[in-house]
Amino acid sequence: MTTPPDETAADPSTRLEEARAHAEEGRLDRAAELFREVLAAGDTSERAQAALGLAVVLEGEGDHDGAREADRIAIGTADPEYGARAAYHLALSWERDGDRDRAREAWQTVVDFGNPAYLPPACLALAQIADEEGDAAQACEWWERVIATGDRRYTPAAAHDLALRLLDWGEPGRAQRALDSALDVLDRKQDPQAHARLAVNLGIAHLEQAIAAFGSVTPTEDADPEVVPLAIELLARTLPLRGRDEAAQEVWRRGLSDPALGEQVRARLRRTFSDAGAGEEHLWWDDDIEAAVRAGALPVLTGEAFDALDHMYTLAAMRYTEGTDGLPADAYDLLERLVQVPADYAWGQALRESFTERLRDATGSVPPQGRPGDG
Repeated sequence: MTTPPDETAADPSTRLEEARAHAEEGRLDRAAELFREVLAAGDTSERAQAALGLAVVLEGEGDHDGAREADRIAIGTADPEYGARAAYHLALSWERDGDRDRAREAWQTVVDFGNPAYLPPACLALAQIADEEGDAAQACEWWERVIATGDRRYTPAAAHDLALRLLDWGEPGRAQRALDSALDVLDRKQDPQAHARLAVNLGIAHLEQAIAAFGSVTPTEDADPEVVPLAIELLARTLPLRGRDEAAQEVWRRGLSDPALGEQVRARLRRTFSDAGAGEEHLWWDDDIEAAVRAGALPVLTGEAFDALDHMYTLAAMRYTEGTDGLPADAYDLLERLVQVPADYAWGQALRESFTERLRDATGSVPPQGRPGDG
């Protein structure tokens, strides 16, 4: 009696499962053979899966050309899942080889499949390619498509890159909307660094919008004497936060030179000045402080002033610590009063401690009791 053939032995579904098992266990040659048998069965429902499996196995064996051909077979089936995955696999293969044109073509194929699982990374990859090629407008379109998917993994990166480009173009409103969308889907606990990057960029977008708003307020014949000087001050103080020091100086200059509003602008410029010497009509250093504030150079001026003070204090204190030898009593008394001047200032103790340390280094001794540097 003739034994009937085992029809299940040639069943594509069975062969596919066997091929997968061999691939998972590292028997790549046998897996490739079985995947090819499934493909040889023709246009079956397993064809796309077998082609993709063959592509992965051949890639593992180093047969890149064979893997790409298998990917193309899977893509040709138009299977919404495995065809899309094969296009994704093919795009990564071309990227590894540095072939940008073929990678772009493969990523576009992924997009054409429209599979939501692979659409975000494909759009992000196409944005990066466009950006590298200098097509910023096209890159922005792809970044916006990524953001529109709301994908938690890829939206933050797309929003970050898009926002930087839009800020460069002077479109902070669009940048803000993109960043808001990304922050809405981002899990802060899972990716605190990404959250920090987006939050900082969002703050920058708000700053740019504030600069535009303040700058839109311009003096007119019937300008509000409170609102316009306030807008000038806010604009001039905000511009340096974005590295626009020269623009801030120009804002101050125009405001101060305005015949109707100049005094109000000057009052706002000086509102944080020290009230030391209050009651005097003019302090000799006020103009230098004002100029430094306008130029954003107040730290430089402060450093210069402290450097001069440190130099003078050291000279006076050093002579004072030498005692009365060779000095008239009134001159010595004057030195004593001079070296005590910093005591009432917040920085006075630090100045005296600095002098004491330098004196110790130079002479190996410390000032006697009642003299500079005492605690």
